Amino acid sequence: MIKNITKIVWIVAVVAVLTACKKDDDPAPVSKPEAKTITNLHAPNDVIDYQTGQVVEEKPFVKFSFAKGQAVADGEAWDIAFKGTTIIVNGGSTTLDEVARDGQAAAAVLTAVFDEVGTVPASTEWKQDSDEGYAIPKGSGNGWYNYNPQTHVISPIPGRVLLFRDAAGKGYAKVEILSYYKDAPASPDPYQNESAYYTFRYVYQPEGLQFE
Repeated sequence: MIKNITKIVWIVAVVAVLTACKKDDDPAPVSKPEAKTITNLHAPNDVIDYQTGQVVEEKPFVKFSFAKGQAVADGEAWDIAFKGTTIIVNGGSTTLDEVARDGQAAAAVLTAVFDEVGTVPASTEWKQDSDEGYAIPKGSGNGWYNYNPQTHVISPIPGRVLLFRDAAGKGYAKVEILSYYKDAPASPDPYQNESAYYTFRYVYQPEGLQFE
């Protein structure tokens, strides 16, 4: 009887050790980055006298951190920034604005379906802001939006995905602009709906090129 009990205890101990070893050998689960949606990020453009073309009130760029998932104040780490329809990156050097850049951020524009962009393409041509232009080009049909001169509506270009490298140079984000108007109306009216309120979704990977 005692021999049987001893044998059982020995078997249980061996199984426990093998199970523990198996758990130690299992790779740590890789967390999948989740899509986040930012609503009503207000980034008004400069106030311009359209008769003279002069700026009568200059507005600041609204800086955004992918890691924090929110707009940040001056002096805090930032990756991209918004003002009107302009999006800039914390990388490069330019005299087109007065924003100091101290990071390695860059951008690229893809024609793709947001949910189908699972990784940063190896062929991505990264650009930073420069005197020749912004990494995300300005103007209707060039970057992220179209402007309708008949209705004066600014609308995101369907199938347009913005890729960003963060200011640290290690992380990557894919971004889809969903609306330029407050509360993201389905059919915006520029005379009824306030503009320069960004709604966008993004997936951010702080290290690595995979979004899924």
